[in-house]
Amino acid sequence: MNTPVIMSIPDTTLVDDVTARLRDVPDFPKPGIIFKDITPVLADPRLFGRVITAMSAPFRGQHITKVVGIEARGFLLGAPIALALHAGFVPARKPGKLPYRSVVERYSLEYGADGLELHEDALQQGERVLIVDDVLATGGTAEASSRLVKKLGGDLVGYSFLINLDFLGGAKRLGPDKVTSLLTF
Repeated sequence: MNTPVIMSIPDTTLVDDVTARLRDVPDFPKPGIIFKDITPVLADPRLFGRVITAMSAPFRGQHITKVVGIEARGFLLGAPIALALHAGFVPARKPGKLPYRSVVERYSLEYGADGLELHEDALQQGERVLIVDDVLATGGTAEASSRLVKKLGGDLVGYSFLINLDFLGGAKRLGPDKVTSLLTF
């Protein structure tokens, strides 16, 4: 069985390898938006493992206790990052999708409005939290997630994104010292 290898030397070709596998989908989810499709990256187990290693690396040794993955692609990246960091995983879901009592946070994003929920018992006071998602655009979704973390008493350590669309200003909104990303466009 092939398992991802924890890199002890810099993975100098990772950015090029991921960039080569990304697929741009024009006019999705609405006209004028170019969607960065990560599914070809996820389909390659070796590349996917390298991505998880790289996205979790800046947070090793920071005593992360919970990783919050933002629906839905944040689940795909956040759960293995939680395992890599020996932390629990918490899904941030769209309203009405969680089966237990939850807290909600509404937000605006680049093409509409939405909300996210966490179970009310997902975090304990003082837990050290990393928020994970695939793409950072304007930062509205990640900012809403951070407000949920704070509502539940968590301590936000940082954010880990596969892609940062820097021209949309999300990192500035979240605090650039808290944001890491593998790729920046």
